[in-house]
Amino acid sequence: MSYMNKYLSDDYRRDELIRIIEHSVEKLTLAQLEALYYDMTTMSYIND
Repeated sequence: MSYMNKYLSDDYRRDELIRIIEHSVEKLTLAQLEALYYDMTTMSYIND
């Protein structure tokens, strides 16, 4: 589908990427999720 990306709206592409990321995150172990959380927190993507 990458050849069609120039024809997709930004909103559609954003939703598609979120779905892909959510699906991938569901497969992570607890240790992997904790590492991801730590990385995202230190990069200020997550602000608790």
